[in-house]
Amino acid sequence: MDMKHKSILLLAVALLTFAACQKQMNYAEYNIYDKDYITQTFANVGGFMPQIYNVLEYDFGNYSSGAMLASASDESEYSLRGNAIEDFYNGGWSPSNPKSTTWTNMYKGIANCNLVLSEMQGLTFDELVLNKDYPQQMYRYKNYQYEARLMRAFFYFYLVRQYGGVPMPTPEMSIDEINSMSRSTSDEVFSFIISECTDIQDKIIKDYTDLGDMSLGTAETGRADQLTVLALKAQAALYWASPLFNPNKDKERWHNAAKYYKELVAACEARGKGLTAKYDDTWSTLNYTTPDIVKEIVFARRVNGTNNNAESYNYPVGIEKAASVTSVDNIIGANCPTQNLVDAYDMLNGMGINEAGSGYDENDPYKGRDPRLALTVATNGSQWPTYSGAPKLQTYVGGTNGQPLVGATTTGYYLRKLLHGSIDLRSNSRYQVDYHSYVLFRMGGIYLDYAEAVFRYLGSADATSGEFPVSAAELASKTRVRAGIPAFESDMSNDKFWEKYKNERMVELAFENHRFWDVRRWKEADKYFKNIVEMQITQDGDGFKYTRNTVSRQWDDKMYLFPIPQAEIMKNPNLTQNPGW
Repeated sequence: MDMKHKSILLLAVALLTFAACQKQMNYAEYNIYDKDYITQTFANVGGFMPQIYNVLEYDFGNYSSGAMLASASDESEYSLRGNAIEDFYNGGWSPSNPKSTTWTNMYKGIANCNLVLSEMQGLTFDELVLNKDYPQQMYRYKNYQYEARLMRAFFYFYLVRQYGGVPMPTPEMSIDEINSMSRSTSDEVFSFIISECTDIQDKIIKDYTDLGDMSLGTAETGRADQLTVLALKAQAALYWASPLFNPNKDKERWHNAAKYYKELVAACEARGKGLTAKYDDTWSTLNYTTPDIVKEIVFARRVNGTNNNAESYNYPVGIEKAASVTSVDNIIGANCPTQNLVDAYDMLNGMGINEAGSGYDENDPYKGRDPRLALTVATNGSQWPTYSGAPKLQTYVGGTNGQPLVGATTTGYYLRKLLHGSIDLRSNSRYQVDYHSYVLFRMGGIYLDYAEAVFRYLGSADATSGEFPVSAAELASKTRVRAGIPAFESDMSNDKFWEKYKNERMVELAFENHRFWDVRRWKEADKYFKNIVEMQITQDGDGFKYTRNTVSRQWDDKMYLFPIPQAEIMKNPNLTQNPGW
């Protein structure tokens, strides 16, 4: 066995669970020692697969002390000064401080996928031959190769999104060959992702809830299925068509993205998927068990069993916390939504707060707003958390949850979305932890993606064609209508629709790890990432005074792509650095 495979196989695979729709996948804990051991039994091979799935990215605060990537965009600001997330915008970012473990993690994931494809095929598992469920187990085993190919495509998507073109090792390569590879172009990487998805979309298991004679009698919906393949294919095509990766403005790329999203939406809707009735159900503890919520979730992963990490980091300062419930020493505000984000929420009448006649009152700024604001952002005077006995927030200066308390919100707001407000961190509470699912693909985001592709291809918000009979405006209105906001008006200029669309996307997908990447792929960071706005709230008699404070941030166009880690360039002289780094 060469060192590449040995280094991969000498790994301890812990019990890890994840879920997309209804139930998580569970595998027993064991150690993998070498190829002979891992291929000895079906249980060992099957138990290796979660290690691949667990490379999938999620962001409940993974960067540093609970900091989300949102706090490196205009969505939020980390509440404690000096956090490493600031390197993204304070000049501390460099090839020697590349600000991400993505390179290492994704290539480990790719190596594991290549291992499955090169070393774990053609097995018969003699220990199972006499079992009644042998055909069903072998059916799953034969599907592992398609899961591995899909996960490998996922990992390349994360890499190309972040770095542009990257090396693309194949299963048969030695470690020396891998460490001397040059970078493929971003076009080659995107093309590979899309071609892989196209090849496996009709080979991978279509639907784990409908396996017929191949069912083991228990739901197994935590695994990626055909819809996941179609979703990755469409999203990769959307990124490839976007300005960052499409400098020649190839319109056919938008056409392909629109086609793939049409195919995805048709497949999802044929399976009964669509928008759930309530926006906040998409991140609730029931989003993998309740059919009316499951309908929106296309693919998600369960994170670290039951925990309260997100709540411990992001609950308001001033909330009582038991010392034993988490490693977090004290509750801090962590990722505090910005005024930039709050301003993006329209009024209930569908008008932006700066539009004449909207009814916006700067002295009562949260009245009459899009309901998604209150479900995403905890504002002064709101009830957050929601467990019994929790007092209403005081985010004003001198308030129970406000400055100058250490770790208190710097923006006037606290994060609500993704958190379970019923989790009570007080020492006498019996409900201190719960499950958290991180949604990677859901119908709300898919409809918005589809709208963007159709808009860019057909050239206007209201345009339709025989191939695309639903307009961008109609597609982009679905999430608004679900929230109780009027659909987009017709006959908007392209510029107006584009601004409205970006607002809708920022609102609907807030804190779902899109904004940081969307602004980059649009190449509009010089417009959005050069400053954030904080809201300072002070008492003013019986009311409050709201004062905006603009905070400058550094932006350089080299930051559209991450720097290749200097350590990787030192190992491989054929790697070239991204421009400007």
